[in-house]
Amino acid sequence: MWKLAWSFKSPADSQCERSAVRMKAMLLNIGLALLCVLKTQAEVPVQPDFDLKKFTGTWHIVVAASNCPVFLSMKEIMKTSVAIITAMPGDDLTLTVGFPLSDACQKLEMHLKSTGQPGHYTNSEMAKRDMRVVETDYNHYAIVYMFKDQGGETSVTLQLFSKCWENGPHLRK
Repeated sequence: MWKLAWSFKSPADSQCERSAVRMKAMLLNIGLALLCVLKTQAEVPVQPDFDLKKFTGTWHIVVAASNCPVFLSMKEIMKTSVAIITAMPGDDLTLTVGFPLSDACQKLEMHLKSTGQPGHYTNSEMAKRDMRVVETDYNHYAIVYMFKDQGGETSVTLQLFSKCWENGPHLRK
């Protein structure tokens, strides 16, 4: 039986109001896609004509759905995370994620190698990881798929990234 967890923080600033409705609709699509991937282990698509240079920069992770044990154990104390995408030579990328916990801020940095298919990256340093940019408009949102296999234990995470974010009073603890 798969155990899934959701984390959802909605962007609220005026620049993002146009994309907020679309992102909320994507939440349902992300959940359905995650269930399909978990059930069938289907091939996950990648953004057609993906452009890494347009994708680089700071993104806010506003929605996450996962069966990852680490995510599940931390989801109650995690707040909104920030991901910084940096292009590297050879179409590789560095993904730096910062996520505040109740008493500290954690930082995770991964160097991901291009598979030769733009938008599809892998890393096998500590665990086999597969990252795919499923869909993005580069300016407002991105849907990112992550697969991890560590010691035969697999997990899938789908995340909705947003370029827009305001930490309004309704989101503060």
